[in-house]
Amino acid sequence: MLDDHIKRVLGEATDKMDKALEHLRTELTSIRAGRASPAMLEHLRVDYYGTQTPLNQMASVSAPQPDLLMVQPWDTSALAEIEKAILTSNMGFNPSNDGTFIRIPIPPLSEERRKDLVKTARARGEDTKVAVRNVRRHSKDEIKRMQQDENLPEDMRYEGEEELQQVTDKHIQKIDDYLDRKEAEIMEV
Repeated sequence: MLDDHIKRVLGEATDKMDKALEHLRTELTSIRAGRASPAMLEHLRVDYYGTQTPLNQMASVSAPQPDLLMVQPWDTSALAEIEKAILTSNMGFNPSNDGTFIRIPIPPLSEERRKDLVKTARARGEDTKVAVRNVRRHSKDEIKRMQQDENLPEDMRYEGEEELQQVTDKHIQKIDDYLDRKEAEIMEV
């Protein structure tokens, strides 16, 4: 039976690992996969009156067609700044501004660009794995400290570390699953 302190450490570790997974899921949605999605512009920041403002706080983004994004700013005076941010985002988009909307045609992905996107997704996945492993290391150190400071039985420490490893393995597997799905989505022609 696990000690309450170990259960607390395991609960905190699970929460932190879940947050890392959620961050990865958000990151992966911003990587385009051939069809238009408003999430592609989610991370975009626009210089709005001298402040870097997230696009989703100053405009609505929609995908009326699979190969087109529409950006409608709430303040039309920001159109030029939004267009500039899209052009400098290094996403390969060529927006057109009609005075009310910004239309962004989504070009089809080349094989080389698809491979680059997969590489980017894998790199973000690896960063998330490192974050999960850091949580594991920190939690494991905390369990060891408990054994020393609170005279926790050694077998209970090992049981806690084993449970922690199982939680870590489960999260690493989820990361791999997310990446495999994203890779299949990107490589789908």
